[in-house]
Amino acid sequence: MQHSIKTVEDLRWLMAHTGGFRSGYVTDLHMSKRRLFDEETGRDVLADTTVTITIRYQLRGMVRVAKLVMNGITDFSVFEQEGADCSSLSVIQAECTSGRLRFWFDPQGELYAVCEEAHFEEVAAPLLPVQPLPELARWTFQGQSSDGPTVSWLLTELEQAGVPCSWVAAKKRRISDSLMRWEGDLTPDSEPDDAQLHAVRVMAYGTQDGEGFGIVLRALGEQDRRVSQVLALLADRITQRYSGTCLVGTTMIPGREWEYWRARNGPLPN
Repeated sequence: MQHSIKTVEDLRWLMAHTGGFRSGYVTDLHMSKRRLFDEETGRDVLADTTVTITIRYQLRGMVRVAKLVMNGITDFSVFEQEGADCSSLSVIQAECTSGRLRFWFDPQGELYAVCEEAHFEEVAAPLLPVQPLPELARWTFQGQSSDGPTVSWLLTELEQAGVPCSWVAAKKRRISDSLMRWEGDLTPDSEPDDAQLHAVRVMAYGTQDGEGFGIVLRALGEQDRRVSQVLALLADRITQRYSGTCLVGTTMIPGREWEYWRARNGPLPN
């Protein structure tokens, strides 16, 4: 899900789509400044300022992580008193006047930005119930094509990679029923009889806007090298086959950059 925000109509779409990020919270905030060398003065001059805000929130049975990249920043402030937390959001306010976008991320104006335009990107997944087994790692992928991976495709990819697995479909449950496609557990064939304690839970779902697909991989159970290998292999094969965006925690990674990111950051976090 990506959308350019430049006009009043774009702002209306943003507020309707996100519900104003009501009851969400800011997880990351970054500022970058670009400077150019001025040959006449012999000095570096400020050319552009960009602020990126990542917000996690829940809406319509989905957990969403949104990244709002605000370009051409002309006014920006962030203020947090000792003991206070300005990361929590009630509902943001926004307006477009004189060709500028203005965002108030809290009622007190402690997080405020004015910019020329913004770029919105989001990855969403259904709310998941608490599992009786510990969750060791989670990886989410939102693809751009209408058809995503099938169970048979996953099993074939694992077989070709030398890690054959068995598949057990999960019991149907009432969670975003209109979006759910299928769900089940992948267990390496080399696992012992207590295999239910080590599995990769796979859930495939559709997106609420009707474009693309989503898939969530979760390593469940006790720490197990083979299960971690299965999750990593599937993530690699999915990003090689499909265009889209990966989500690890609240970090979005373009699918084409996934293998580089994993090589640099190591094992997936919970």
